[in-house]
Amino acid sequence: MRVEQIAVFLENKSGRLAEITEILAKNGINIRALSVADTADFGILRLIVNKVDLAQKVLKENGFTVGKTTVLAVEVPDQAGGLAGVLKTVEAEGMNVEYMYAFVNKSGEKAVLIFRFDDMDKATQLLQKAGLTLLSGEQVCSL
Repeated sequence: MRVEQIAVFLENKSGRLAEITEILAKNGINIRALSVADTADFGILRLIVNKVDLAQKVLKENGFTVGKTTVLAVEVPDQAGGLAGVLKTVEAEGMNVEYMYAFVNKSGEKAVLIFRFDDMDKATQLLQKAGLTLLSGEQVCSL
């Protein structure tokens, strides 16, 4: 159960993020989760959207550098320790988290943790064995 994510490289200057979100909106693409990481010169915008291929296409047509990767979406209770439990599970196996971000659909119910691990196959098996719920891209987009 992997989720497709797009990564957009953008200049670290005013208006670039707004431009991307406007392009997506004009094409009926709904952002379900996002993360922005930046350096002095550029940023990486990671997005989970409802129309991955269309988002990649329209952003490239507008001059953005776009890549597609897979991530794992782990559903946990929205309570203290939800993230800690997942991290304890992967740490026990010596796995490395390359990056992660999270979102909550309705406070107090479930949180969704988005992970990129150094070994995605091993992480998938490990998390499923631990009884954690992995969501598909369709499930994430339906939240």
